[in-house]
Amino acid sequence: MTYHSGFVAVVGRPNVGKSTLLNRVLGEKILIVSDKPQTTRNKIRCIFTEDNLQVVFLDTPGIHKPQHKLGEQLVQSAVSSLAEVDQAWFVVEPSGSVGTGDLHILELFPDQAHMVLVVNKADTASPAEITRTLDAYLSKYRFKAIFVVSAITGQGVDDLLAYMRLNLPEGPQYYPNDMIIDQPERFVAAEMVREKILELTRDEVPHSTAVVIETMADKGSFVHVLANIYVERESQKGIVIGKQGALLKAIGIAARRDMEALLGGQVHLELWVKVRKGWRNKVLDLKRFGYEKERR
Repeated sequence: MTYHSGFVAVVGRPNVGKSTLLNRVLGEKILIVSDKPQTTRNKIRCIFTEDNLQVVFLDTPGIHKPQHKLGEQLVQSAVSSLAEVDQAWFVVEPSGSVGTGDLHILELFPDQAHMVLVVNKADTASPAEITRTLDAYLSKYRFKAIFVVSAITGQGVDDLLAYMRLNLPEGPQYYPNDMIIDQPERFVAAEMVREKILELTRDEVPHSTAVVIETMADKGSFVHVLANIYVERESQKGIVIGKQGALLKAIGIAARRDMEALLGGQVHLELWVKVRKGWRNKVLDLKRFGYEKERR
C-alpha cells in the first residue's frame, strides 16, 4: 500500500479557533484554547497518523500587528511556516466580510499555493452570514477548496479530513505511530498552567505571563512539578496570586488535573509567581522562556 505524508499549516488571525480545530482533528486536547486572542505562542507540530498516512500539522500563532518583540517573533514564526507545507488551512470566522488582517494573510500566499478556506464557528452563524462570508473571501482569492466547519461540534470536519487525505503526496513516515506532538512533556505542562491563567485572570494579565517548568521529577508514587509564573509588574503578581493566594491555588488545582491526565498518575504541583519587568521586549528573557527567534 502506498504511504502518503505531508505538512499542513493552520493559519489565521488570533482567536478564530485554530487550536480548537486541531484538538478536534487529533481527537483529544493537546493545544491550549482560550477566548482571549494570541493564545498560541509557539509553532507547534501535531502528528496525525493512520495506517497508510501521516500528517504533520503546524499550529501557528495568530498573525497580527505586533506591539512588542514577543509579538514580532510570533508573527515571524507563523509566516515562516508557510514555506514548509503541502496544504494551508486558512481559518476564518463567519463575519460576512474580509477584514484587513485577513487580507494581510492572503497577501503572504501566492495564487498557486494549496490554500484551503475553512470557515469555522458555523454553529454560531446563520446560513445567510456564512454565504456572505464565502462570497467575500471568494472575491479576494482563488482557494483550492472551501469548507464550513464547527470545531466545537465537529460539523464539516470529516469532509475537511477526507479532502486532506486525497491531496497529500506520497512520502515517508516522519514520527512514531504513538507520537501526537513534537514537544516535551515540560512544554505541555507549562502550557497547561498558562491556559489556566488565561481562563482565570483579568484582561490586563494573561499576555504578560510566561510559565517555565523548572523541575519535573518522578518520585515513584507521584511526579513533582515546580513551575515559575513570570509577570511584568508587581501589580500583576498580586492579581495572579489573588486574595490570600486563592487564585493561584485555583490555577494550580486546574492545571494539576490536566497534568495528571497527561502523565497518567498523581502530580504534586508547586507554583511560584515572579516579576521580570518588560520581559516581552527583552531578547534574553524571550530566549529563556522558549520564544527564541528561529534561525534561518
